[in-house]
Amino acid sequence: MSRVDNKDETAFDPVTEADRAAEAAMRRLIAERFPEDGIDGEEHGLERGDADAVWILDPIDGTRGFIVGLPTWGVLIGRMEGGRPRIGMMHQPFVGETFFGDCETAVLTHGGTETPLKTRPCPDLADAALLSTGPDFFSDAERPAFDAVSRAAKLTRFGTDCYGYCVLAAGQADLVVEAGLKIQDIAPLIPIVEGAGGVVTDWSGGPAGSGGQVVASGDPRLHEQVLKKLSG
Repeated sequence: MSRVDNKDETAFDPVTEADRAAEAAMRRLIAERFPEDGIDGEEHGLERGDADAVWILDPIDGTRGFIVGLPTWGVLIGRMEGGRPRIGMMHQPFVGETFFGDCETAVLTHGGTETPLKTRPCPDLADAALLSTGPDFFSDAERPAFDAVSRAAKLTRFGTDCYGYCVLAAGQADLVVEAGLKIQDIAPLIPIVEGAGGVVTDWSGGPAGSGGQVVASGDPRLHEQVLKKLSG
């Protein structure tokens, strides 16, 4: 296991040697092939942020899961064009799954087989399976809104990190609600969810590509219900 450091003086925000080394390798490859593009990475920051196309990198999204051996973490790579997420990928090396989306289509590649992704219908929050990384990621002001959604949902599961969005895109869950996200946490996942037929916005219904408060739904009808709960 790589050495684990803490990036936050007031809480536990882990980073490993594997995070830093993987991002450095990705940056080198992108710079060689796309020298005019920008790069914004979780561990090494922003370069050429004024470029029209900017690659978004999170070498290990879900580091807490990674350091305890849970396969809910993933490698996130996305590309922003004109300030909007356009393509995104989540790769889980342990289980050998790669989820890819371009906002219009989405696929899962596993064992040499490519399977189209499609969210499932779920128009009613009372029937929805809700996923989130954890309740501690919500502030005291945000927690009541999340709790209202959780109480109304059929099922709530925590600890899903980036994998939760991919499960939603695969039609195995219906809803992801989170807060405190960075751009690297969400921009690569938006094209996957949208490509599978889902919706991703902030809690007020606006763009979510920059992070912050995020809600993703497999069914647009469900999304409208959840936005009302979160705003109320």
